[in-house]
Amino acid sequence: MRSPILETSCRFLMPILFLFSFFLLLRGHNEPGGGFIAGLVASGAYSLFLLSYQARPLAAISEIHLLGIGLLVATGSGLLSLFQGKNFMTGHWMHLGGATDSVAHFGTPVIFDIGVFLVVLGMVSLVVRTFVDLKE
Repeated sequence: MRSPILETSCRFLMPILFLFSFFLLLRGHNEPGGGFIAGLVASGAYSLFLLSYQARPLAAISEIHLLGIGLLVATGSGLLSLFQGKNFMTGHWMHLGGATDSVAHFGTPVIFDIGVFLVVLGMVSLVVRTFVDLKE
């Protein structure tokens, strides 16, 4: 059953939810937020799309592949410290623009958050897609 109200609200809410998800992902290593909650918000936007348009999933990459890629990225961020002779999951930071007056900080916690984001997005999308397929 089509719902014009849900379709219209989806058009406005999806970009806002994806931008908010990106914001949460980038600020999560220093403040509240991170990969888990960003993945939940992004999968909520994707679920809204599936339910409002009653569409097939956007299968450019399957949910199982998202899970695998996310696990590899998260584990790889922890393994970087082992290669340098430090403990597993020790954070490493790069400073763009110089160490004292850096423009941006980028490090392994951000990479770990991206991996968690992909795992959560893949898992929740898989569950929602399963429910949508059961409905049909």
